[in-house]
Parts: sequence; structure tokens; C-alpha cells
Amino acid sequence: MPALVARLFKDRIHYAWIVAAAIFVVLLSSAGVRSMPGVLMVPLEKDMGWDRATISLAASVGIALYGLTGPFAGAVMLSFGIRRTILCALALLSLAVASTTLVQTTWQLVLTWGVLTGLGTGVLANVLGATIVNRWFKKSRGLAMGILTASVATGQLAFLPALAALIEIEGWRLATLGAAVITALIIPIVWLLVPEHPSSVDLTAYGAEDDDPKHHHHVGNPFVNAFLALGRGAGSPTFWLLFASFFVCGLSTNGLIGTHMIALCIDHGLPEVRAAGLLAAMGILDLFGTTFSGWLSDRFDNRLLLAWYYGLRGLSLLFLPFSDFSVFELSIFAVFYGLDWIATVPPTVRLATDAFGERDAPILFGWIAAGHQLGAATAAFGAGVMRSEFDTYLQAFIIAGAACVLIGFTMIGSSINKRRSLAVEAAE
Repeated sequence: MPALVARLFKDRIHYAWIVAAAIFVVLLSSAGVRSMPGVLMVPLEKDMGWDRATISLAASVGIALYGLTGPFAGAVMLSFGIRRTILCALALLSLAVASTTLVQTTWQLVLTWGVLTGLGTGVLANVLGATIVNRWFKKSRGLAMGILTASVATGQLAFLPALAALIEIEGWRLATLGAAVITALIIPIVWLLVPEHPSSVDLTAYGAEDDDPKHHHHVGNPFVNAFLALGRGAGSPTFWLLFASFFVCGLSTNGLIGTHMIALCIDHGLPEVRAAGLLAAMGILDLFGTTFSGWLSDRFDNRLLLAWYYGLRGLSLLFLPFSDFSVFELSIFAVFYGLDWIATVPPTVRLATDAFGERDAPILFGWIAAGHQLGAATAAFGAGVMRSEFDTYLQAFIIAGAACVLIGFTMIGSSINKRRSLAVEAAE
């Protein structure tokens, strides 16, 4: 079927962009599901009588598995096929989300929103985007990755107002069931539009200089391959720099803002729908910010780009808890933070690809993304505990903001060291 569709688009647009559009929709829906615990925090608290620390535990388990699934998902895609992996993950995710409407106890919440959705969304995450970009694009990789990454942030944020409104009218279970149906409807899109490889539709990757459509088939146990790639990458300082920076990225995005921002706004007297609208505005801003970041990553020092992104994000997080939560000050935060929500991904993918090559980069980016979600899980659970203990989110925002500023300075130092190394090599 994808071959037939490819023939329809022949001589109009390179099919790589059609594949990217389909994956954009996949990532958008997966990220929307991943963001739902944020809008469900208060309804679950009221309906089920659970405190925020308990609900945050389920969210943090899901976030952690979302990240830890990444490197193995990358290896599975390379070994057994991207198309089959995506279709299976969408089916699992749809069933897992639908099953959450039946939860009655906290262990069931952890199983559904934590374990099952964590595994499903972990496959349909930035690792998928990186794998698609590496396979289908030889040029404009930064731009393509920026577009796909923007879908993740937009999905996390843009659907929240509709979900909040639906929860307010019909309850959280119906809203959750609706998300499951939407996820299921994406399965035929992937089946129709996404081939396994450019050669499957008699094409080469976008911008490829040669005419060889052949590709290397990765054999062996995908779990073994994932750890073998980790062993090769762990000796590189670049791997640990990117892992640490992505830990802070997760700590300061979907772990803190994505999970607790609506609850924070409700604490300050904002209605839930309006708070969700604020997140949606940040998601729309990120669509532009992350796409532009991808364009920049093709042209400028990616380490310095990351220094700017983390530094500005840290300052915005330090500003928010001391604001008066007026429309004006929340708008300032939304602009600075929204443009920077996941702008860090395209430069990080570019650095990983340059450092580790096309064979290991998708899998090692999966391990780096695991660091992102471990940081997010830390913030999701830690901020919930701090809120329950101190009746405020202040400490959580100060920690996240300071960590962003620190990693920004670390990136500046890394850029300086890299330039010195290049200068020494040139002199020799």
C-alpha cells in the first residue's frame, strides 16, 4: 500500500516528507496521551480521594518507563522493522489507555497510566523521530527533526484545553476513552503511508547523493544490541554530557511543567480550563521554537544553542513561582518557556549523530532520552511529594531552574573545549 501512495506523490514531493507527516501525527497523539496525567491530577484527587503524591507516583512510573523503553525500542525498530513496531505500539497504547477507565485502586492506576502507557508511549517517542530522520533524510536532518520534535511538545500541550473541557462536562473517564479511540484511528494512517525503508518504494533518502537504495539489516537480539551500543557509547564524554543535559531537560519540562503546571495554577486560583489553555499556548509557541531550533542546528554550534536554551529556560522557571500569576506575567513566562519547551532535542540529536554515526546514534539517543525521562520521573514524583509536604511547589521550581542554568554553563565550557581541540588538531 505505501508503494501505491508513493507513486501518487511521485514528481510532486519527496516521499520522505509524507513519511515525516505520518510520524508527526503518531508522535502528536502519543505525546497527548503522555501529557494526560497532568490534566487528570485534580479530577482523580477529587473523584478517587487519592493525594497528589500517590497520583504523581503513577505518572513518574510512566515517565520512567517511557524513557527506559527508548533504547530498546530503537534496537527493536532496527532489527524487526519500524513499521511493524509502530503498529504494535499504537495498538498497545490504545488498549492501555482504554483500560484506565476501569481503575478503582492505586495499583491499577500505576499499572495502566504507569506501566502500560509508559511502554506504549516509550516506543512512540523522540527515538522514533530520530530513527525516521536518520533513515529517510540525508539533508535537512535538523529541520526534519525539529518538526517531529515539535509534534511531541505540541501533542503534550495543545490537546489539554479540550481534554480539560471534556473532563469538566463529562468526567475524566469519557475523556480518557476518547484519547484511546483517537490513538486507534492512527493505526490505518501508518499502515497506508509508512513503508519500512526508502528502497521499499523504490526511492533513496531525501538528499542522498548516490543511487543505491540498499540498507543494512540489523540482526541479532535487539536487547543485546541496545547494551552493546551503550557499551560503545559509554566511553565517550559526549554521551555523558548529553545524558546529563537531557536529565535536566526532562526535570524541567514534562516532569515538572507537564505534570504539575495545571495543579500549580489551580493552587493560585486559576480555573483548570484556563490553566490548560496556558499550556496549549506554550505548545503552539514550541511548534515554532523547536522547528526553528532544528533549522539553527544545521547551521550553528549545537553546544552553544543548548547553552542558550537551558539558560533561558532556567531563568523562566526561577521567575514563575515569584510572579503574581496575572495574565501579563503568565504571558511572559509562556512566551519564554514555550519557545524553549523541547527546542533542545534537534541539537542533541545532531550532536549524537555526529559523535556516534548512523548505526549507533538512534540506539544511543534512546539511552540519552532515557536520561530525559528519568529526570522527568524525578521531578514528577519529587514535586508531588514537595507539594504534599510543604503545601507549595516553590522548592521544586527553584531546583529545576538552577539545574538548567548550571547545565547551560556546562555546555558553554564544552563548546570552548571542543574549539580548542579542533584548533590543536588543525595545528598538528
